[in-house]
Parts: sequence; C-alpha cells; structure tokens
Amino acid sequence: MSKTEWKEYKLGEIYEVHNGLSKGREFFGSGYPFISFSTVFNKWFIPEIITDLAQTTESEQESYSIKAGDILVTRTSETADELGMSCVALKDIPKATYNGFCKRMRQYNKDIDVDPKYVGYYMRNPEFRKNFQAFAGSMSTRASLTNDALLGLTIKLPPLAEQQRIAKILSSLDDKIELNNAINRNLEEQAQAIFKNWFIDFEPFGGEMPEDWKMGTVADIIVSHDSKRIPLSSMQRDSMKKIYPYYGATSCMDYVEDYIFDGIYLLLGEDGTVVDKDGFPILQYVEGKFWVNNHAHILTGKSGYSVEMLYLFFSMTKVQEIVTGAVQLKISQGRLNGLTAIIPNEKTSKAFDEIIQPMFRQIRLIRQQNQNLTILRDTLLTKLMCGEFGV
Repeated sequence: MSKTEWKEYKLGEIYEVHNGLSKGREFFGSGYPFISFSTVFNKWFIPEIITDLAQTTESEQESYSIKAGDILVTRTSETADELGMSCVALKDIPKATYNGFCKRMRQYNKDIDVDPKYVGYYMRNPEFRKNFQAFAGSMSTRASLTNDALLGLTIKLPPLAEQQRIAKILSSLDDKIELNNAINRNLEEQAQAIFKNWFIDFEPFGGEMPEDWKMGTVADIIVSHDSKRIPLSSMQRDSMKKIYPYYGATSCMDYVEDYIFDGIYLLLGEDGTVVDKDGFPILQYVEGKFWVNNHAHILTGKSGYSVEMLYLFFSMTKVQEIVTGAVQLKISQGRLNGLTAIIPNEKTSKAFDEIIQPMFRQIRLIRQQNQNLTILRDTLLTKLMCGEFGV
C-alpha cells in the first residue's frame, strides 16, 4: 500500500481525555472491576479477567466508565519509562473504573475510522513512546503528562481495512505468546503446590516441621547483589544498541548494549510497585546476561535454597507488613532480611530441588520462545506502523 494513503492526525482531533478515580486504600479489595496502574503499565490490552476490585458508586462508574475503544494511559510516574504506557479496551466493561494515576482517551470524532487494536499497538511502538520520554526529560521532579501534551501527539492512520490487517498480524503473535504464558503459569502453579505441601503443610513429614529443620530469617537464605546495581537514564539507554534486557522493579524496561549480571537470579521490587493486590512481593525470575536499575533487589539463595526455591518461597510469602512509604512504596533490605524463613535440612532441600528444576528448565525454554516472538512482533510493529511494507 502506498504511504500516501496514510493520514496523520493529532490525538486531540480524535480523542477527548478524562482523568481517573482516586480513592483511599480502604475502598479496594472488594466491589467492582478496577483497572489498576499495574494493569495499564503491563498490559497492552485490558485482559478478559480483571482481578482488581474497588468499592465504587453508580456516579463514579458512570464518570469513570470503560467502553470499547477507550485507551488508558499512565499520566504520572517516578520515571520516564512508566509515563504514557497505554492499555486499550476491546469491549465495554460494565461497572468498571480506572486508576487515578491514569488518563482515559475516548473517541469523540466518529468521522475518523480507528481500529482499537491498531491504536493499541501504535501507542506501544518504541518510536511513538519516545515522545513521553521527551516530556519526562524536561521535568526536574516527578514525571507527569498533561492533557495538552498527550492530545498534541500525532498518530498515522492507514485506511481502516489496513489498520485491521496490521493488527491481525501482530495479535497472532501475541496469541502465541499468551498461550506460552498460560503453560508457564501452569508449571509455576504445580511447583507452588509442591512447595506448599512440603514447607507449609509439612504433609510428607507427618504434618509437622521436622526437628532437624530450623526457623531463621530471610537473611539466612539470600545473598544480595544490590551493590552491583547501576541505574541508567533513558537518555543513556537511547544511545545504546538494544542487546541485553534492562530490568526495573516490575519488568524489563528496555534493552542496553552491556550487562552486569550473567546467570539465574531473582529480582524483588524495592520501590515503586513492590506488592500485588494480595500483599505478595513483585518478583522476576530472570536468567542470562542482563542489567538492573536500583529499583529491584537482586538475590540468589544459600542455606540449601536455590534461586527457584527462593522464588517459590517469596511467591507464597506476604510482605505487606514490611512495606514503608505512603506515596512511594519501598521494601528495604533490612526489613526484607527480617522476615521469618524455614530452613530445611540439606537432604530435603536437595530432594525438593530435583523435583522442581525440570519444571523451571521448561519455564526458561518457553520464555526464550516468547522472547523471540516478542522481538519479531516489535520488529514488525515498527516497520508496519511506519508503512515500510504492506501486509
């Protein structure tokens, strides 16, 4: 298709903006569907199953409603990388509302043909996302996104049929990635069930902790590598070749041309988003060569704990009680070290590890498949959104 058939619009010519809902913590955990900052940040499209809930009124549900085609965008953040992340609604979500640190874009100009999936992919295009990093780079404190700045950005739209074909190609890759993710979730749930059976319920040991096991603390089972962390600004990363993953508190934020770590490690969120809605820590089980900023603790195990066993331990240990900070949440190394931990004997740790290691090897293989699929998708994404070749 000729690029002359593509048209460029300011987002303000298509969408209007509405800020999200802010409520006290006591209103969350029950009620109606609520789209959290974490969901908007991590998901390109609002998932079918929404696990976050909030107690909201009919008036709030009307004012902060979510309809098919709506685009939620993170509007404020500690870092440029979390600013302007988008998440698109592909259907109406009755009674749902969305987080106050987000904005909702809703199409008002129906004369312009827009496919929601296409826009979802377009706004996650690295070239488009550079706009948000530029906004944040001009601020001396917390990064923030104004309505005027957001609506002043431009989007390129081919004819509707072309938008739909581009979205179909990209979503076919996402479907395969999600299928792989489901397989890995199942493997992880199996490993968690075995961990619970052995180290929480003690079923193989008559329902009681064996006498030669010890009660200790997290300091007894982890080795911290935090001193090796080196944060890189978005400007520094922009000048680098995209080779190795660059991790933050919750996810891989970027790719850089060098690495600090090489091997299998556990990352546990230190500040920002550090716990999920149930009070469990934000974890990343990572392997290979990578770089980490200073927003995640970097851990390996000791006292019989492999990284995989450590991952299972933390995935089933609530840490809400050690979180500090009213606005910027934080899990300090000192408070983390003080958590209670069971230390089994060496024979038991080794026997458990022999059971779970094949599961985690499979998890790593599938994740490598997903990394390759993601690279393919992102390469196609940039080229298709620039109209470099037809579909």
